[in-house]
Amino acid sequence: MPGIAETRKLPYSAEQMFDLVADVARYGEFLPWVVATRVKSDSETEMVADMLVGFKVLREKFTSRITKHRPLAITVHYVDGPMRDLDNHWTFRPTETGCEIDFAVNFTFRNALFESLAGQYFDKAFRKMVAAFEERAAVLYGVPA
Repeated sequence: MPGIAETRKLPYSAEQMFDLVADVARYGEFLPWVVATRVKSDSETEMVADMLVGFKVLREKFTSRITKHRPLAITVHYVDGPMRDLDNHWTFRPTETGCEIDFAVNFTFRNALFESLAGQYFDKAFRKMVAAFEERAAVLYGVPA
């Protein structure tokens, strides 16, 4: 299964970044290509949500089960949608100046040809989404001096 991973050190607390990532209902406000989200169920430890992703006339709905281990980790398991598999994992580690975040995504498309084509653009899209989370943190929590 193809995948990509990134580690970032940010000047925000692990709790702040956990809250930002766990707030799936607001993804449409700041994540590129996210047209809408719908939280179907939510508790302290688990959420089930739909996300509508679109680019121009293309739109696809994904359903995911999100497991929350406050404030250290969030794991997203693909339930239904156009792919064969799409899982991601966030880890938040407190540091003296904020936190270190590990983010990994693994995916498999149903169509091997589409996987090879989309895989070429996935790295760029992934980095754009990581940047969107960082920008959202600056909006919500301010830019530290």
